[in-house]
This record gives sequence, C-alpha cells and structure tokens, in this order.
Amino acid sequence: MKIEDWLNKETSTIANKLIDYNKKHIEVEKSIGFTGRDQIHHILDSFYEIFFPTIYNQGVVDETRTMMKLNNNLRQSALDLRDIIEKVLVYQNFDNCDGQCREKADHVVMKLMDRFPEIRETIQTDIQAAYNGDPAATSTEEIMLSYPSIRAVFIHRIAHELYKMDVTIVPRIMSEYAHQLTGIDIHPGAKIGHSFFIDHGTGVVVGETCTIGNNVKIYQGVTLGALSFPLDENGNPIKGVKRHPNIEDNVVIYAGATILGGKTTIGHDTVLGSNIWLTYSVPPYSRVYNSQPSPNISNSKEVVIEYEI
Repeated sequence: MKIEDWLNKETSTIANKLIDYNKKHIEVEKSIGFTGRDQIHHILDSFYEIFFPTIYNQGVVDETRTMMKLNNNLRQSALDLRDIIEKVLVYQNFDNCDGQCREKADHVVMKLMDRFPEIRETIQTDIQAAYNGDPAATSTEEIMLSYPSIRAVFIHRIAHELYKMDVTIVPRIMSEYAHQLTGIDIHPGAKIGHSFFIDHGTGVVVGETCTIGNNVKIYQGVTLGALSFPLDENGNPIKGVKRHPNIEDNVVIYAGATILGGKTTIGHDTVLGSNIWLTYSVPPYSRVYNSQPSPNISNSKEVVIEYEI
C-alpha cells in the first residue's frame, strides 16, 4: 500500500482517537493550551523590555518615543495577561464566575503592575550583587545583558507575585520558561530576598517552600530541595506543607551542595562548601565542608605504553 492510500484511509481514524483521548483527560474548552503558554512567554519578553526600556532602543534615545512605546507595551501586555488569567480562573471552576473572573483578573494584573517599580529596584540589587560577587564581571551592563541569573531571577520575581495572588498555572509556566532559557529551576512559590546572585547557574533547583534571605550567593548545581514528603490515606502527596529549607542572610553555597528538608535552616553568615549533603540545621557563622579526598598523584616521567590484546 502506498502512503497516499494509507493516509486517505487511516488518518481520520487516528485523528478521532487522539481527539477523544484529549477530551477524556483534559478540559479542552477551559485550557489555555500551548498557544496560551507561548503567549505567556511573549508577555515575559515584553516585560523584560518594559523593565529595561532604554536598553532595547538602539541609537539616540528619544524620550517621547520611548515613553510611547513603553505605554503601548504596558497596555498590550496587561490586556493579554488579563485574558489568560481570566481563562485560568474559569479553569479553576470558580462558582458562578459570571463577571467575577474578569474582575479578579483585572485586579491581579493591576496589582502586579503597580509593583513593577519596586520589583525593578529589587532586580537592580540582584545585578549589583552579581557585579560585586563575580571578579570576572567588567560592568553591570555585561551582567544585565549576558548573565542567566538575572533573567531567571527577573522572571521569578514576576511569577512569585502572581503565585502570592493564588493564580495557578501561569506562574509555573513562567518559572519553567526561565528554566528552559537558563537551566535554573526556581519554583514561583520560593521567597527570595534582595541582592540574590546565582553564579554560573546551570542545574540550580530551588523548591516551592524555600525561603532565601538577603545577600545570598549560590553556585551551579545547588539543590534546595525536599526530603521524602508525607502521603495521605490514598497514597497521594500532602499539599501545602513546608518541605524546603530556609537560607538566612549573607549565606554562600558552593557548587553541587544539596540542602534538604522543611525543618533545615542555614544560619546567617554561613559558608557551605561544594558537594555537601545537609538534612539538618547549622547555626550562624558556620563553615561546612567535606574532608578533602587524597588522590594518588604519580610523578613518574616514564612513558607507559598500554597494549590491548
């Protein structure tokens, strides 16, 4: 049978099975879908331009044109985000949603955007922390334009505001977009203070109920995670419990460290060395390191030739 004949005969059957399967497992009419996900990504990119407007303009900055463009971006992004949040609220099955979901979505977006100047000020402390914390950095502009930490933390600070307002799905899509772009995985529920810097960043994981204080620096491969979590009588994970550690002010966590558990607190002004594993608290001003291994080092100058038989 030629593929053209097979397609004419079978594609309708396959398509109907896939449609039926999706209808069975997904509330298709309520879902924002992958198009909505992509639109959230676009909104975040617009927000980045809104937060750093003059950086995006090339050549001589015309303040009038910049203001017009900024206003247009704010208006369009606000309306697009409002529409998505409204659909998410409907998906959450609010009782008698008539008009209430649109009203709440309006309130959420207005509250978020009212916070933009304060969020921008906090992001500047993150940029400065990166400059102060990385001897390879030559300017704050270099950090803003090229460091993955800034993009990931910027998105987190937006997503966290929506998370606090009980908007589901949207902040998680935002955090996973940051994860996709940077390799840094921060749950939108995590609470993070000012002057936060993730050096290099790849493989960093910060859990939902983690709290991080001010002036904290962590390196690549760090996990701030959970121990095994409690299950209900049906064997499902119990939601809403504290599962992730607390990191107090002025803490440095080096590459590959793993800190687990909701009862674990890392006291302020502590340094945690690379590749440690902690499931209990340590007091302020601690220095925690693994014992250095003793590798075998040969000083022989002889050339050793190995033959494979």
